[in-house]
Amino acid sequence: MHYADLPTLAHELVYLRPLSRADAPAWYGYLTMPHVLEHTSWDLRSIDELMLKFDALESTDPASEVRLAIALRDSDKLVGTIGFHSVSPLHKTAEIAYDLAPGVWGRGIAPAVCEAVVHWGFSHLGAVRIQATALDSNTRSVRVLEKCGFQREGLLRNFRMVRGHPRDFWIYSCIDPHIGIDDT
Repeated sequence: MHYADLPTLAHELVYLRPLSRADAPAWYGYLTMPHVLEHTSWDLRSIDELMLKFDALESTDPASEVRLAIALRDSDKLVGTIGFHSVSPLHKTAEIAYDLAPGVWGRGIAPAVCEAVVHWGFSHLGAVRIQATALDSNTRSVRVLEKCGFQREGLLRNFRMVRGHPRDFWIYSCIDPHIGIDDT
């Protein structure tokens, strides 16, 4: 990814920057909190498992995962991540994923970064569809997606194994508003 082309974000508390291996301890710290973990599909047993994720993030393949750091403007401390964990250049689609540390929940950060990254996905990646899945118990994430204009398409039953158990996920999508339907 070309980091000169980062999404623009107008939020007073945070900004988006490249995610680095130095962010791993802070990321792992909040991802393993029980009240964060219960509404995600993460299953990290050690920080070393999270470090493996950076190998995929550092790939130059256009279909590789894209993930950015959400950092506090005043300290540069990582408080979240956002990006696309699957990208299909062929089909011009991507699936957005994000997480936030509980200390910054309820401050409008998730909708702001989601909106910025979705717009960037349409304009920079050329996506025509951006989708998201949310664990059926993750009401906070569902609210974020709906605030950002995503539409619920349905329930994916037993969609992913979550810490050894099949779980249901809602699927949402946002379609590039600049793409028209070809009537010819």
